[in-house]
Amino acid sequence: MIKERVVEYEHNGTVLEGFLAYDSANDKQRPGIMISHAWAGRGEFECQKARDLAELGYAGFALDLYGKGVLGSGPEENTRLMTPFLQDRALLQSRMQRSLEIMQTQPEIDPVRTAAIGFCFGGLCVLDLARTGAKTKGVISFHGLFNPPVNFKTRKIKAKVLVLHGNDDPMVPVEMVTALEQEFTKAGADWQIHVYGNTKHAFTNPQANDSDMGTVYNANADRRSWQAMCNFLEEIF
Repeated sequence: MIKERVVEYEHNGTVLEGFLAYDSANDKQRPGIMISHAWAGRGEFECQKARDLAELGYAGFALDLYGKGVLGSGPEENTRLMTPFLQDRALLQSRMQRSLEIMQTQPEIDPVRTAAIGFCFGGLCVLDLARTGAKTKGVISFHGLFNPPVNFKTRKIKAKVLVLHGNDDPMVPVEMVTALEQEFTKAGADWQIHVYGNTKHAFTNPQANDSDMGTVYNANADRRSWQAMCNFLEEIF
């Protein structure tokens, strides 16, 4: 039976609220997978991913970067919420690390066996977690942003890295893909990039249907990327 609960925590005076899901039929500690939300904040999409991961035998923890109850209602507000973290990557990295630490303290989770996945803006967040040398087994970016941080040079990356990317994503031109490959190679990372043809940004989100913005759901890429994630998690654990 899938159990779920909210987990309240704090970072730099901001009250945050994560969401945890796990299968109560297993009374042993299981690997914890942290889910980093897209630009709107932790919503039902991320909570459902936590439940889906629980069905696979993991514990899913959907983190909160913005604050308890804070959700964007559209592109304009989402941008307003996301921008401070893009402008202050040290804050972003610190809040990601705090969220990871909170997940690792949950009694259902084996603190040594953890990973992080992220969608869109959340993909950038988990790549930054890896860039800081965080002690987690792996990170997975689904149609994430690749903008490198400017607050430090990438350190030695300990986590294995899987990047799931749409070839026609207008937010991540091919030059940024090449730059990420070079950056992560230089940092000694064990990295993979899977590129899906005829696929734009936000390809895992069934609600994405804005072709002008370049955010379009793609059922094939959604299914294939989830399977790639499953294979990756089996390997690292």
